[in-house]
Amino acid sequence: MSTLVKIIRQSISSQNRQQQLRKMASGTEKIINGQSATIAVGQMRSTNDKVWNLNQVKELIKKAKSENAQMLFLPECCDFVGESRTQTIELAERLDGKLVAEYKELARCHQIWLSLGGIHELNDQGKIYNAHVLVSAKGELAGVYRKMHLFDATTKEIRLRESDTVSPGERLERPVATPAGQVGLQICYDLRFAEPAVLLRKLGAQILTYPAAFTYATGKAHWEILLRARAIETQCFVIAAAQQGWHNQKRQSWGHSMIISPWGKVLADCGGEKDLDIGTAKIDLSTLDSLYQSMPCFEHRRNDLYSLTAYNIRSREPDTDRAFAEHMVDKRTIFYESEHCFAFTNLRCVVEGHVLVSTKRVTPRLCGLDCAEITDMFATVCMVQRLLEKIYQTTSATVTVQDGAQAGQTVPHVHFHVMPRRKGDFGHNDQIYVKLEDCTESKPPRTLQERIDEAQVYRTYLSDS
Repeated sequence: MSTLVKIIRQSISSQNRQQQLRKMASGTEKIINGQSATIAVGQMRSTNDKVWNLNQVKELIKKAKSENAQMLFLPECCDFVGESRTQTIELAERLDGKLVAEYKELARCHQIWLSLGGIHELNDQGKIYNAHVLVSAKGELAGVYRKMHLFDATTKEIRLRESDTVSPGERLERPVATPAGQVGLQICYDLRFAEPAVLLRKLGAQILTYPAAFTYATGKAHWEILLRARAIETQCFVIAAAQQGWHNQKRQSWGHSMIISPWGKVLADCGGEKDLDIGTAKIDLSTLDSLYQSMPCFEHRRNDLYSLTAYNIRSREPDTDRAFAEHMVDKRTIFYESEHCFAFTNLRCVVEGHVLVSTKRVTPRLCGLDCAEITDMFATVCMVQRLLEKIYQTTSATVTVQDGAQAGQTVPHVHFHVMPRRKGDFGHNDQIYVKLEDCTESKPPRTLQERIDEAQVYRTYLSDS
């Protein structure tokens, strides 16, 4: 039995889970056809008493529902604020634990979406993730983002080392479809980094969220300025739920939960005095198109000179077949798509796991790519190589591009061959290049179903990793 057949059998149950998630996502897409929604941003003062904090959340939900809000955004540490590293670890739970189950039930009972701005998620490394969790009005987990940037900072007023207890997240997550629009998830200190905000907008975000427990000193200096800057530069609504007041003798948060328009206007501000309050605003997505037309900043970006590429981000299922020179690649054989590239299973394989990565734009030579395509192409190739080595349990790969007809290129469209290597797979190591040249004539084409099945295995691994 081949390695791939074993992998296919092992992945069937995982594929079924993914199909269920796609159905759920499809249902969510229907929700956001409406152009406007009322949302609420919450402000609270968490302590190390989880029951007390949960009661605060319940009160905020009641306030939000009284304002007919469809979605409530809660601050970072809405579950608790520990008084020591040891206590923080002791109080933390996994996302399948009792506390998140209670949040899900609250969302379901009140028929409201909840943004849980920063849950202490216990992990297997003896630390926690700072996890931003979205729960739908059905009480289902709709998205999870784990904070990437950890707040290790020392000023005259504060000294905090988040990395002592928190493991950094490994990826940016795609925006999540909600009743308010496509929501890009961030947390607190992420606010100081413009790159993720721009990437989230490029991925389709209409709303950016920055739930926080900003310290009093840094909040006073930078909170509103940074929030308005992120809104203006990305042309997104920005929603920032905040902790306010003294959590314990050592820690004080700034407050000022805010909702900000894409033009940088403050639509709601809970201020710095109340430690249990909400602000509301109507998010009208119909205003975005006119803003994009009158100020087309993202069309004016110089992708020929500079580029931002989201690395290691989850792929969406392709919605269309892709051109490969004069040929068309069946979308079911495509297992990964990035902004400018796609990866697909091969018609004829030199070794098991031999796949191709191509640009979406049809261009014959590497020299025809712009900066954005070059960056994205090499990032995608590296991600695919890592995926194949994980699946086939190898430690080496041959990655090659035949750039032009005299180099052996038979399809005039820039593409890379990624081939996982095993010890002794060829009598002479470089024989793989000869086999690559002869592959078209010596190897019979694989069936479409074989390539679809293989692509589904890769897609499942990417979704589950």
